[in-house]
Amino acid sequence: MIRSRDVLVAALSAAIAITWLSAQPHAEGNKPASAKISGWKPGVGWGWIWGPNDEVGALNALNEHTTKAALQLADKGKVYDLGITYSRNSFKWPGHSPGEIMTFRTPEGTSRQKDHDFIRPEVNSSGTRWHSCALFINDNVATQIDGLAHVTVGKDHHWYNGYKEAEWGGDFGVRKCDATTIPPVIGRGVMLDIAELHKVRTLPPHYGISPQDVDNAIKAQGVTLRPGDVVLFRTGTLSLWGKDGDDHPALTDADSAGITLPTAKYLVEKFGAIMIGSDTSGLEVSPAPEGSDSFIPVHKYLLVEQGVHIAEFHYLEDLAKDNVYEFCYVGITNKIAGSTAGFTMRPLAIR
Repeated sequence: MIRSRDVLVAALSAAIAITWLSAQPHAEGNKPASAKISGWKPGVGWGWIWGPNDEVGALNALNEHTTKAALQLADKGKVYDLGITYSRNSFKWPGHSPGEIMTFRTPEGTSRQKDHDFIRPEVNSSGTRWHSCALFINDNVATQIDGLAHVTVGKDHHWYNGYKEAEWGGDFGVRKCDATTIPPVIGRGVMLDIAELHKVRTLPPHYGISPQDVDNAIKAQGVTLRPGDVVLFRTGTLSLWGKDGDDHPALTDADSAGITLPTAKYLVEKFGAIMIGSDTSGLEVSPAPEGSDSFIPVHKYLLVEQGVHIAEFHYLEDLAKDNVYEFCYVGITNKIAGSTAGFTMRPLAIR
């Protein structure tokens, strides 16, 4: 059977080849030119600008031009897997439910149960059986992209674009801005390696990544940030993940480092970041700085106020090892109606 990842890579490779052949040479070492971005305003960012019925947010700005520009970055054909392995033992943010992966049908179980006529020996002489599992899993675990309904604010519990819990909540998930509204994200990715900047394996617990850290990383890595970028921060947390993230004490300390609210605003309002993420469970520093109006002010600002999706638990260790800071980012979420995030993902960085 052809694996879905192989199909995706093959399709992208074909698209890259077409784009490469049709592209004109660029200045500065043949680097792709920036694609035009609509909707973003310097000093303002994005916001509720896409109409009263919008559920997509800043990702509306992605288009065929941004896709072509991103694909041109994948001229070497090197694929980096940004997903982490999830199991029932995996570390997660404490506000999410535990997960169980339960065997539902087994070869021996179906033989004993005899509840399907199609496995009777007279019609199934080869003895074919199967395995299947039932999952009890939270929609905010492992590698993920937060949907715009993930966080609410105010007494009316509204989220992005003014959708209110009383109108759009439900017993079977949210009814506006669920994960099915997150489009495939194919864009220019930039990794800012803050752990390497400070010459540490992992950032200290509760370290707040500042705008100055952003500027210093940009200078040290020789990269630029452009409107429409997917910006990913490396704290080093996932260097401790191991097989499936079962070392909770070590991960808890490292996972508390993250960006501050001024840094989120800096990326959105000065540089036009279209999605911001990291290798931690929550992107932002924890606990929130004293005087914050929320326990997760970065989530409030990005998801609710700006309509900017958040990428979490992205595995950046291989990119860091190869000193790859600019790449074609590909992220495709589960289309599960009502879910508040695309979860247990396997996004790619292609170079």
